[in-house]
Amino acid sequence: MSSWFPTPPTPGPPVPGGPARPEPQDAPRAVPGPPPSARPGPAVERGPAPAAPGAQESGAQEPDRHEVQQQPVAAAEVEPEVAPEAAPEVQVEVEVGVAPEALPLGPTGRPVPFFPVPAPLAQHGPARVISMCNQKGGVGKTTTTINLGAALAEYGRRVLLVDFDPQGALSAGLGINSHELDQTVYQLLMERGTDVREVIRDTAVPNLDLLPANIDLSAAEVQLVGEVARESVLSRALRPALDDYDVVLIDCQPSLGLLTVNALTASHGVLIPLECEFFALRGVALLVETIEKVQERLNPGLEVDGILATMYDGRTLHSREVVNRVVEAFGDDVFHTVIGRTVKFPDATVAAEPITSYASTHPGAEAYRQLARELIARGDAA
Repeated sequence: MSSWFPTPPTPGPPVPGGPARPEPQDAPRAVPGPPPSARPGPAVERGPAPAAPGAQESGAQEPDRHEVQQQPVAAAEVEPEVAPEAAPEVQVEVEVGVAPEALPLGPTGRPVPFFPVPAPLAQHGPARVISMCNQKGGVGKTTTTINLGAALAEYGRRVLLVDFDPQGALSAGLGINSHELDQTVYQLLMERGTDVREVIRDTAVPNLDLLPANIDLSAAEVQLVGEVARESVLSRALRPALDDYDVVLIDCQPSLGLLTVNALTASHGVLIPLECEFFALRGVALLVETIEKVQERLNPGLEVDGILATMYDGRTLHSREVVNRVVEAFGDDVFHTVIGRTVKFPDATVAAEPITSYASTHPGAEAYRQLARELIARGDAA
């Protein structure tokens, strides 16, 4: 048997009466296979020996073994051709993923644009007058007046804050005890010959001045009833100082009385702070109606600069719903900037400082800086 295994028998003439000798199968069996380097050689034939010679005599089983070995080789040759086709799909996914990062959605549900730092002004004046107006109290009018004014002053704008609320919260928030002053905005309105420059007070913030008020202002609303052109008294009083400033911010009282009408008549624009709460949302329609009446009868150039959402808490569904309702109703009139609720605002008020100096790196300070940049980018401030 050992002499027969390595040397295949030479085919000869068939033996009469014997079994038919199988024809050699190597020559006709030209099946495409792997390259010569991968084709099974003698090392494959020297594998485990068959259990019986009958397995070697069946020449038809050899092609089956080679064909099974050729299948993984043929698959390996096709894989490099498929791999490059998947590369462009990865690039498309990366390009699509960059877009939300470039324009992230803000609390208003709109992409927040980039507001650049404004360039310094070559000269100052004349000022644009903006009223902080909302007949509902506690919505952030005084807080916005102080901190927006301080943010504009940081960017090199000369700002005058006008305390037009008899409570005098704006004056107290900047460390000025208006009850000890001899001249306030009341004397400016009611006493002829009073110069506005004599009433204006400096503050601890550079480029930020204040026109103070106290409880005496509450009497002005009654006394102005009999005055000629009573709605334009404040406008005439502020006129001499407008060339000295870039922005004038008026902190209105929480009502739609004669003092508020005076502020709207003297203004170029209105900024409406709106607390993210349902009751504050209800009063916006009445305020807009009052603004439209002033536009028609007293100040045709008055316009709504925007609605500012304040005291926003993104963790509550109520705050998000109020902001969404306001955006649906007023669209682009709503500022992209949203002022969040934080204890740092009352802390800064106790310290008689704007939050931009009390906690300059706090998100609340950054929000008012962004509001200042947005206001300037819109063209509503110099």
